Amino acid sequence: MYGFLLVAICLFLTMHKPIGIFDSGVGGTSIWKEIRKKLPSEDTVYLADSINAPYGVKSEAEIIELSRKNTEVLLSNNCKLVVVACNTATTNAIDYLRNTFNVPFIGIEPAIKPAALRTKTKKIGVLATKGTLTSSLFHNTSKLYAEGITVMEQEGKGLVELVEAGKENLEETEILLRSYLEPMQNAQIDCLVLGCTHYPYLIPLVQKILSPNVHIIDSGKAVAHQTKVVLEKENLMDISNRKGKALFYTNGKIDVLHNLVKGSHVSVKYLDF
Repeated sequence: MYGFLLVAICLFLTMHKPIGIFDSGVGGTSIWKEIRKKLPSEDTVYLADSINAPYGVKSEAEIIELSRKNTEVLLSNNCKLVVVACNTATTNAIDYLRNTFNVPFIGIEPAIKPAALRTKTKKIGVLATKGTLTSSLFHNTSKLYAEGITVMEQEGKGLVELVEAGKENLEETEILLRSYLEPMQNAQIDCLVLGCTHYPYLIPLVQKILSPNVHIIDSGKAVAHQTKVVLEKENLMDISNRKGKALFYTNGKIDVLHNLVKGSHVSVKYLDF
């Protein structure tokens, strides 16, 4: 009887632990927003490693080390599950994290499969960081799902930095984005995969540049769905009807992060990590 009661108490306390999320800056807040919609009762702790952004230009060893550090910070905040809200960190470090830490991990990678299933022209574009495009996971995914399809890969050099600086709607960003997307438009792609969590904040500009028949695909909703699936499977989901609290830490500029996530039950703090 006492053993059963102790297990029940431990389970209850675990369910109320927060979901941890990290990214190389503010971009992963696009994933956080989808998780917030899908799981409104869950507390969340978000880690924005802006001082080290972008991860896409770093070596695999550097990305693994940064991902390890971020995970340790989240676990020190008592997180029950970690969402790696960064394509580059997922494609380079997710296996290491799963083999090193005893919590569930949810990764994110470019949505090649849904794009390959949707395309009619058999031509899709992928806008991503160098670290993602050169990873073995990305190439294996492309080989598995995109046979017979032309995949136009484009490194979005400089885009992460512009979003981190709060310049996602400025003319200089549009000019750079046009240089990346117009060749894809001329090649008649009908699907564009956004392979970095910073890029959804550029969607208004992307829609301005590309024709309306190009379907823009990111992984936010899929990640939120998978997070719910894993929480249910592991008996970790908060089933209360309360509004979950959201705590954001950044080692960069607080104002940029705050502008993206401001709202009730949200607090943004600077943390030197």
